[in-house]
Amino acid sequence: MRHLIALFACSLVMASASASEAAPQARPDGKSADVKAILEGKVKIGAAKPDVKALVAAADARTVAAATPAPAPARTAPAASEEQAEVDLSVRIAERLAQLREQQAARTAAAARARKAAEAKRRKEAEAAIAVASQPKNGTHWSYEGEYGPANWANINANWAKCSTGKRQSPIDLRDGIKVELEQIAFDYHPSSFSEIDNGHTIQVTVGGGNFLTVGNMTYELQQFHFHRPSEERINGKGSEMVIHFVHRSYEGKLLVLAVLLERGKANPMIQTVWNNLPLEKQQAVSPSIVIDPNEALPEKRDYFTYMGSLTTPPCTEDVLWIVMKQPMQASPAQMALFSRLYPYNARPVQAGNGRIIKESN
Repeated sequence: MRHLIALFACSLVMASASASEAAPQARPDGKSADVKAILEGKVKIGAAKPDVKALVAAADARTVAAATPAPAPARTAPAASEEQAEVDLSVRIAERLAQLREQQAARTAAAARARKAAEAKRRKEAEAAIAVASQPKNGTHWSYEGEYGPANWANINANWAKCSTGKRQSPIDLRDGIKVELEQIAFDYHPSSFSEIDNGHTIQVTVGGGNFLTVGNMTYELQQFHFHRPSEERINGKGSEMVIHFVHRSYEGKLLVLAVLLERGKANPMIQTVWNNLPLEKQQAVSPSIVIDPNEALPEKRDYFTYMGSLTTPPCTEDVLWIVMKQPMQASPAQMALFSRLYPYNARPVQAGNGRIIKESN
């Protein structure tokens, strides 16, 4: 390329040497007449030879100048300051983003630690619950309502499982009984010494020995009697305001409970004897110097219902023979009101019959 430029420059010089004094006129196509003459080979051969090295150097200089870009104009002070402000802002943004990333990482780590701690706590609590559940239950406190009520008796003490799993539990609703000629009950009760206690569930009266009940060729001795409000038993779905349970035991250890329903009416002398000697403190037994006569709580008519059931309080022992007198006895409103102040409600709910046979005096 340099040689071509040099040759072209030489031709121009030679054409200038032989041209007339007048400057070549430009043509519309941008080429002088001398250039045209050179291109057409009409230049004289005898013209003076130009300095080729100088022409080549000049051409090189022009080429380099044309290829080199013009230097950028110098920035003014305000432009430089604005650019520096942008740089500073970028730096601050980068620093802030780094801080946010660090904070997010710290929060993520803290949340992971919290989840791990919560999971460890749940595992520990579950292990503790399993350990407690595997231990023998031996609670003794129970009640008729709330956390320690009848629905939870079996969960309080391992020996009270029958309260939940038993199939012959009491009380029940006495309906659809089979009417038959039941054996008459032979009572051999007489005035006896006694002691009584408010045991936290009822008023219980322990009677001196020698009071017997015979039925079905089996004799049972009276151990104690106590009160419930309302009656636990139902007869065709209907209960009474109170009931007395007389608990008996045979020589063989069999249990029999005689239930006497109470309705409002005349005052009962046996009940009044019990109320007259109530202890002043719970769990404090008193032994009056007088006697009590259980016969005063027995109805004249001795018709009854009978079925096999259980105790109505923990441990809910089954294989208990129940006799429920059909005729209720009376107690005065004042006598019933006194007991209701002590125990407004102390009755176990009715249990499932589970197809048990109920016999009823004809």
